Amino acid sequence: MGSNQAAVSFLTNIARAAFGLGIGATVLNSSLYTVDGGQRAVLFDRFRGVIDDTVGEGTHFLVPWLQKPFIFDIRTRPHTFSSVSGTKDLQMVHLTLRVLSRPEVSRLPYIFKNLGLEYDEKVLPSIGNEVMKAVVAQFNADQLLTERPQVSALVRESLIRRAKDFNIVLDDVAITHLSYGAEFSKAVEQKQVAQQEAERSKFVVMKAEQERRAAIIRAEGESESAKLISDATAAAGMGLIELRRIEASREVASTLAKTPNVAYLPKQGNMLLALSPTR
Repeated sequence: MGSNQAAVSFLTNIARAAFGLGIGATVLNSSLYTVDGGQRAVLFDRFRGVIDDTVGEGTHFLVPWLQKPFIFDIRTRPHTFSSVSGTKDLQMVHLTLRVLSRPEVSRLPYIFKNLGLEYDEKVLPSIGNEVMKAVVAQFNADQLLTERPQVSALVRESLIRRAKDFNIVLDDVAITHLSYGAEFSKAVEQKQVAQQEAERSKFVVMKAEQERRAAIIRAEGESESAKLISDATAAAGMGLIELRRIEASREVASTLAKTPNVAYLPKQGNMLLALSPTR
């Protein structure tokens, strides 16, 4: 009987010890939290509110139930958003902007109190649209292409300055896509066709002008040649013309003499050269 009581007492002590160890382990586990690499923590205290100090990487203690950690990712993250903006000449332009952002570590408690954990999703799309509309309105539609580096630089400077008001650091800002509305695209196509037609008409006019000048020069040459011949005839008489006629006849005779299919007939006499006259 005594041995049974001792066994029951021993088991009861073991259960109590296990229960105490379980409670202790639970309390210890709830008193620890870990901040991974590339993260920071902000502590919320039920009595003091958000603590102004930021907790770095590693394992840290807190008071269970009284304090609660909120983890922020401080690594650079990409964000992409689109906007439809009006240009200076009242054309609609579709723009896509990509930014690389991260929070300002020293201002994480302020960010948590005013914006929460999803601070970037709340702030970046709104200020991005605001900046793009303000910048695009300063340029004509065609200038967005011809002066794209200047437009990108202006968007970058304005957006970095605007994000700084919300304690957000932008490492890079870039315009990744730019397209125009259907009406403007059609107008650009019509303008290109008109320019091609104008260039073609200009070429036709230049060609006609060159042909006119060539005809004038040719006519002036023929007139000068005729004048020279007339002067030579007046000075030497008809002998020059007769000389040219003899030279032309000589060239014709030389050409015909070299042709085997040409026969020469006397101007007068019997056509049948091989027959004697009938007696």
